[in-house]
Amino acid sequence: MAYGGRGGYGGGGGGMNMQAMMKQARALQEQMAKAQEELENSELTGTSGGGLVSVTITGKKHMTGVSIKPEAVDADDLEMLEDLIVAAFNDAVSQAEALEKQVMPMGAI
Repeated sequence: MAYGGRGGYGGGGGGMNMQAMMKQARALQEQMAKAQEELENSELTGTSGGGLVSVTITGKKHMTGVSIKPEAVDADDLEMLEDLIVAAFNDAVSQAEALEKQVMPMGAI
């Protein structure tokens, strides 16, 4: 009995579509690798208190430095200094997130 249905193991033009998809996937992988490298090599500095405190991070959000000007240090008000450090770090993270959106391929985030 002959099978005349449309299912089964046909060999339509699907091979070309798969090749195109694989090529597209490789291109996206290359773009992602370049974007990841750019993020890792980028340094962003967040500040607070009018520049009294600054925090430097990579685009991957790893902290690489903290700078505190002497006038930001008040032994009687360490809570203010702590708040300035947090604010500077959050500023740097916001910059890193903006950079990530800029360099990552569409839809990859």
